[in-house]
Amino acid sequence: MPLLIAGSIATDHLMTFPGKFSDSLVVDQLDKLSVSFLVEELDVRRGGCAANICFGLGNLGLEPVLVGAVGEDFAEYRSWLQRHRVDCDSVHVSDTRHTARFVCTTDSAHAQIASFYAGAMSEAREIELKPIVDRVGDPDYVLIGPDDPEAMLRHTDECRQRGYRFVSDPSQQLAFGDGDLIRPLIDGAAILFSNEYESALITQKTGWSHDEVLSRVDTWVVTLGPGGVRVERKGEEPVHVAAVPEVRKVEPTGVGDAFRAGFLAALDWGLSLERAAQLGCLLAVYVVEQVGTQEYALSRSRFLHRCEEAYGAAAAADLDQHLRTLHP
Repeated sequence: MPLLIAGSIATDHLMTFPGKFSDSLVVDQLDKLSVSFLVEELDVRRGGCAANICFGLGNLGLEPVLVGAVGEDFAEYRSWLQRHRVDCDSVHVSDTRHTARFVCTTDSAHAQIASFYAGAMSEAREIELKPIVDRVGDPDYVLIGPDDPEAMLRHTDECRQRGYRFVSDPSQQLAFGDGDLIRPLIDGAAILFSNEYESALITQKTGWSHDEVLSRVDTWVVTLGPGGVRVERKGEEPVHVAAVPEVRKVEPTGVGDAFRAGFLAALDWGLSLERAAQLGCLLAVYVVEQVGTQEYALSRSRFLHRCEEAYGAAAAADLDQHLRTLHP
C-alpha cells in the first residue's frame, strides 16, 4: 500500500557573508535602509518537508508518492527525486509561479537575512487526493505536512471523508496558525508528529490538555532532540527511544523530516512502534552529520552496523528483513 506524502517542495539558496551585517547598519536610518552585501559562497540545496521525507523513504527502499505544487523549474529536482524512487507523477505544476524558494544570507556572527517565496506552493490547495488514490491504490497513510494552510485543511478533510488514515505533521505552521487552523489538522489523526516545543504550542493554541490531544489521535510521536523520542498512546505506557550517537554534528536542518521517513517506513513494514522510533532516529542522524537535507547516502552494511551498535542485534535483524538501500 502506498504512502502519500503531502507538503512543501522547495529549494534553498544559502549564502555566506564574511563580515557582520551590523557594521553596515545605521540604527537611526533603518527607515531608509538600502544595503548590499558581497557574499563569498552560494549553496543551492534541495528541500521542502514533503520532498525531504520522500527522499528518506526512497533511500530505505520504499516508493513514496509526493503530493505538492511546484513551478516549471522543477524538472531537475524531479529527476533527482525519481532517481531516489520517489513517485512525482501527481505533483501539480504551476503555469505561472516558480517552485517555493528560501533565500538566506548568514554573516560571520551567524546573523541571518532571509526571505521565503511561497510561489507555486499556494496552488497546493487545488490538489485533490482521490485521483491520486485512483492511480496508485488505497494509501497506507497520507502524511499532511507543512504546506499552504488551505491545502493542509483540504487534504485533512478529504482524508476524514474518504476514510484514509492520515498523519498530522503541522510543524512550522504551528507558530503561525491559531487554534481554528490547528484543531482540524490534528483531530482524528492516526499519528501526530511534533517536537517537544511544538507539543506545548499544540496544547496552548488548541486549548486541549495533553490527555485530550491523546484522546483525539491514535499515536503521538514527540521528538526530543538529543533526548531521543517519546511515543504515546492513550491508556498505554509511553515508549522511550534514545537518540543514535552522532559521529559529528554539522547541520540540523531536515533532521525531523528524516525521522518521519524512518518511522513511517518501519510501520509500513509492519514493525513495532519501538522499532519505528529506532529507525527514525537512525535515519535522522545521517542528516545531522551532513550539510543539506538530501545529501546523505545509505550503505546497507554500515546502516545495519550502526543500528546494532545503538539498539542491539535484534533491532538490526528486524530491519535487515526489509531494508533496501541504493548502496551495498
